[in-house]
Amino acid sequence: MSGALSGIKVLDLTRVLAGPWAGQLLADLGAEVIKVERPGSGDDTRQWAPPSLPDGTAAYYLAANRGKQSLTVDITQPAGQEIVRQLAAQADVLLENYKVGGLKKYGLDYDSLRAINPRLVYCAITGFGQTGPYAQLPGYDYIVQGMSGLMSITGPADGEPHKVGVAVTDLFTGLYAANAIQAALLARYRTGEGQYIDMALFDCSLAMLANVNMNWLVGGEVPPRLGNAHPNIVPYQVFRTAGDSHFILACGNDKQFRTVCELIGQPELAADPRFATNPQRVRYRELLVPQLAEAFLARGRDEWLKLLDAAGVPCGPINTVDEAFADPQIQHRQMAIHLPDAAGQSVPQVACPIKMSGTPPQYKAAPPKLGEHTDAVLTSLGYSAEAIAQLKASATV
Repeated sequence: MSGALSGIKVLDLTRVLAGPWAGQLLADLGAEVIKVERPGSGDDTRQWAPPSLPDGTAAYYLAANRGKQSLTVDITQPAGQEIVRQLAAQADVLLENYKVGGLKKYGLDYDSLRAINPRLVYCAITGFGQTGPYAQLPGYDYIVQGMSGLMSITGPADGEPHKVGVAVTDLFTGLYAANAIQAALLARYRTGEGQYIDMALFDCSLAMLANVNMNWLVGGEVPPRLGNAHPNIVPYQVFRTAGDSHFILACGNDKQFRTVCELIGQPELAADPRFATNPQRVRYRELLVPQLAEAFLARGRDEWLKLLDAAGVPCGPINTVDEAFADPQIQHRQMAIHLPDAAGQSVPQVACPIKMSGTPPQYKAAPPKLGEHTDAVLTSLGYSAEAIAQLKASATV
């Protein structure tokens, strides 16, 4: 069965996370993705360990490079630049995350490659975009989380700002980039022309604040840091129970709130004008939440979850990562998979979460070894065995 993007060729010049994340999604959806890496070292994340496989490949690298071919090329050498140009001439998509203008000196910028392939969709990912006063600054997920406002709303209300536990700015940028690339490919079917895509971590991190952004734009008040609480819904947060366990209560409407009040034996709370509607509960959260917190200490976590679930009130446990993988729903959805690598070694992977009936994601190969496909890719471009040997001798590949 062909993937949804079968026949699409992607040249992936990115490293670390945002770009590779976009490239991996395109590969899962059926595209042929050639990852261009530095000879000898490759993507920085190959060494971001522990943990790692027995051969030393870091788990971090394994998270974002499934289904790709690895080609080593030194793009600072003219012969290396020529290899990339030949691949770009055949490609549908080029992904890169070099500093602004970083590829122009090698003749690998959009204008140079568009001249040889007008149908090329060229996606550049940077920290702050191709324009503006910060364009030349390097982009780091952690710093962008701080600059975009994300950290200002993350963490305990009475503590310091926290970053999210995973590099969400990188990941969201990768997802936005993959969507933009597919939109550009669809546009190309109508126009016959490729286009340039300018993706910035800063832009994406700000955009993903969603309702928090709109709270500021509409209400004019700076959104506070609320810990595990929700800015627009109450009660919608973590509560401690007997035995010092915790659970999440996601009470999304007034009917559910009335049910909660009945379960904790305090139906009068739902009749109180200060708490009867969600806007009122948001306004008086500091009065309501301590009463709920005290009530939830009467029973253990699992007992509350059972009662709330039976009553139709959204709730859930706070799992560790191992508990999440052990969850029967995750196991049923087959989110943990294993793929063989070139050495026959079984490599663990987290499955693509997209479920499609006609063109489901494809898992063509485990993340590649450094330079695993160099000979095959160069041969496909017409290089002879002797020419490939010369390129290796000069450390071009």
